[in-house]
Formats: sequence, structure tokens, C-alpha cells
Amino acid sequence: MPDAFSTLQPGHAVKGTPFSPTRESIREFCEASLDFNPLHLDDDYMKNSFGKTQFGGIIMHGMNNFGVISKMLTDWVYPLGGVQRRLETRWKIPVKPGDTITPGGVVTSVRATKKSRWATLDVQVLNQRGETVATGEAMVEFPKETT
Repeated sequence: MPDAFSTLQPGHAVKGTPFSPTRESIREFCEASLDFNPLHLDDDYMKNSFGKTQFGGIIMHGMNNFGVISKMLTDWVYPLGGVQRRLETRWKIPVKPGDTITPGGVVTSVRATKKSRWATLDVQVLNQRGETVATGEAMVEFPKETT
């Protein structure tokens, strides 16, 4: 029986679990990360203009996007014996309480070396309107094939 890596090809899609941040989950993330920036806690502060940007209320931490992508990768690769090795992300637009975000990824390359086997993915997080809120690239490692 072939293992997961030997049948993996560019174009393989990975879909994550939707996440709907609430005011409470945003506050809890502030506490867990020790990041009490008023962007995430104070609606009155967020009524102000930030350069050309007006958020109109609190926004979720960008690192929450990182977390939903990480969960997607781990949920996919860990049961196959693999691990997440690298994740780079860029935040595109803010996520607000009440939004629903869903991570996804597409394998862009696979390669085997003497020591291991690797897959690279383009990843993104979309909101309920289909807007891209985060993009990036990830690398996962699969265990070396045993003979």
C-alpha cells in the first residue's frame, strides 16, 4: 500500500476548519498572548482613523490567522506521520467579531531528499465573503519511507 507522500502531487487541496471569532475569543487571545493592544479590546479607540484606514470596531489578532492555518496543517499532516516545519504569512484585511474565516492550502511542490520528504503549500484564509484575509507559504515534512 503506498504511503501518503508517494501519492501526493502539486494541486492537492487541503481545507481547514472554519473559525468564527467572538469578542470573548479575541479578549482571551489578548490574555494568552499578553498583547493588550486597544486594536483588539477598545471599540472607542477603534472609532479613530489609522492613516487612511477605519476599522469601526475591534479586530482579531493577525496571529489568530496563523493559528487557524497551523491547525489546518497539523490536522492534515500529523495523522500521516508528518509535521509542520515552516509557515510564513501576510495579513491582508482585518477580521472582526462575527466574521467566519476558513483556512485552505494547495500543494505547490513535493520533493524527496536523502534525509526526508517535503511538501510546500500556498496557504490562505478566506472570510465568509470570499475575501482573502491572509496568505502565505507552508512547508511540511513527511517521514522517510521505510523499506
